[in-house]
Amino acid sequence: MISRIFGHRVGIPVILALVCLTLFTGLRTMLLIESFPDLPQETMSLLAVYVQGLLYDLVVCIWAFAPLAIGLEVLPERIYHTVVHRHLMFALVAGLFFGIGFVMVAEWLFWQEFSARFNFIAVDYLIYRREVAGNIAESYPLVAILSALVIVALTKLYWVRGGLRRALEERTPPRQRAVSAGFAILLLVGASWFDGDRFAPLSTNTYVDELARNGLFQFFYAFRHNQLDYERYYSVEDPTLASELLRAQVLLPGERFTGSQLFDVTRRVSPPEAERKLNVILITVESLSADYLRAFGNSDGLTPNLDRLATEGLLFTRYYATGNRTVRGLEAVTLGIPPTPGNSVVRRPDNANLFSLGSVFRAKGYDVKFLYGGYGYFDNMNAFFASNGYEVIDRALFAEDEKGFANVWGVADEYLYRRTLREADRSHAAGKPFFSLLMTTSNHRSYTFPEGRIDAPQRNRKSVVRYTDWAIGHFIDEARRHAWFEDTVFVIGADHCAGSAGKDAVPLLRYHIPLIVYAPRYVAPRTVNQVASQMDLPPTVLGLLNLHYTSRFYGRDILRTPPDQGRALVATYQRVALYENDRLTILSPRRLDEIHLDPLGNDMVKPMAFDKTAGARTIAWYQGASWALKHGLLSALPASAHNNAAPRTEKSLLSDFGH
Repeated sequence: MISRIFGHRVGIPVILALVCLTLFTGLRTMLLIESFPDLPQETMSLLAVYVQGLLYDLVVCIWAFAPLAIGLEVLPERIYHTVVHRHLMFALVAGLFFGIGFVMVAEWLFWQEFSARFNFIAVDYLIYRREVAGNIAESYPLVAILSALVIVALTKLYWVRGGLRRALEERTPPRQRAVSAGFAILLLVGASWFDGDRFAPLSTNTYVDELARNGLFQFFYAFRHNQLDYERYYSVEDPTLASELLRAQVLLPGERFTGSQLFDVTRRVSPPEAERKLNVILITVESLSADYLRAFGNSDGLTPNLDRLATEGLLFTRYYATGNRTVRGLEAVTLGIPPTPGNSVVRRPDNANLFSLGSVFRAKGYDVKFLYGGYGYFDNMNAFFASNGYEVIDRALFAEDEKGFANVWGVADEYLYRRTLREADRSHAAGKPFFSLLMTTSNHRSYTFPEGRIDAPQRNRKSVVRYTDWAIGHFIDEARRHAWFEDTVFVIGADHCAGSAGKDAVPLLRYHIPLIVYAPRYVAPRTVNQVASQMDLPPTVLGLLNLHYTSRFYGRDILRTPPDQGRALVATYQRVALYENDRLTILSPRRLDEIHLDPLGNDMVKPMAFDKTAGARTIAWYQGASWALKHGLLSALPASAHNNAAPRTEKSLLSDFGH
């Protein structure tokens, strides 16, 4: 049969497509076996994985090989039969075999990391090739993998060499070639109309839907749908009703709205206590899951310094990341907004001069800085923070003695902290309070760190958590020696968890991160069990200082929120959710919404009709935030908006928190 197929020009792309279909099916089977313990044991669900998966695979093969078929059919005989063309085709086929193998290996490694097919993360990785290529080179035996792929590709080429020669020697009448080219064009047009969004989910188990997809299809889908219009793809409420629901959920006792526009949450925050202009150092730790800490059940002793700080300061036990990317976490702790669908605001256009934690501190006379151990062009961090009033200090500006150890992601955390100490000294010497937002890099694959700091092997996840903890403890110890230490609030959190995989649509457990506030002179040790998420951090930090300001945060001061009003907003790239009252309400594109009862336990899935009130509240958050971003309601406010009210009573922050 292969001989007959190779008897025509079109046989070359047909055979390549058949090879791809076979390999795609093999990869799907390997991933299914890998994830089998987390899959529903239903024969029909697993059969549907292959049926739907074949459709995705066929579309990808048509996209890949129909243009080749068209090109070969229209190529004149005098060119088609030249030696140069023959050599080019052999090289092309070898390259395609290598490319197919490369994609399969990449998909396997991506699944190990994210338990998903290629998605928007893979798109970001393509954009930032330097960091990603370096990370791969530092994490995997790249030379051995590429060499093996070359050998496999050449072996496959040797296997099909005879048929390929026959196809290149074939002489087909022009009319037959025209028919074949026309058929290939029809296939290409048909494939362009294929929309994976039209498929209803196969299961409430996300692994099932991920296995049914094709990684290359998902990659290009994510590339085209980098930003999602909320009102087009998601459930909406009447704007007036949604605005009222949103404003009711945002406002805390003692606050008052200053505007009345649709979805305008601008409000005056006036605590009864006197303002304290304390310094703030906010450390956002790369991939720090809550379950690394002893307080959350870890018995490996990975974080002795964080464990100690948790007992000596405020420990927030039910605090959740808003997403599973660094830029999503930075968006939340900077802007205090929900994770709207699509890309983080940090990565979007027109993201300058927004209302942020930094803009409030700057209005209060603070030095405001963003410090990053890597190169801040990654994920658009430098551009975002610089255009929002932060002084940006990244790896490119570090002194020689601040670069003692680095991998592709950045300098080791201890050197980021060294630069932070020097910047704090500079602000203190100038007589200015300071707010420094740090983003660390060490707790990231390839898991390398300076020798001699901890007794643990390199390139090991637990080892790098130990180093991350050591660096924080060392930083706090060094800070004690500086004049500004006693008047500084240290806030230690994370950008997201170490892993985001889970069988649920939004695996809430994979969003649980620690939050510690350490200021021994001002903050008494205490455990806070209020449910909250990263977007609540900005108003909570300002609340710790009793600052009076005009707010546009969607987040709320956790410490001033009534106990029965705890909630967390979390999201994947496309699904957005509200967690409150032990239920998780999830909004998805094409309005495929659902409610998960007991999402951290039995996780019973119900339709949105089960609790329309919870659905309306969830819609209000996300419809409102998307509207506000689109209509400029989250722009920065003038400095005068934050300094036009006096405190009602004199009460120290020290007494407010138990000293």
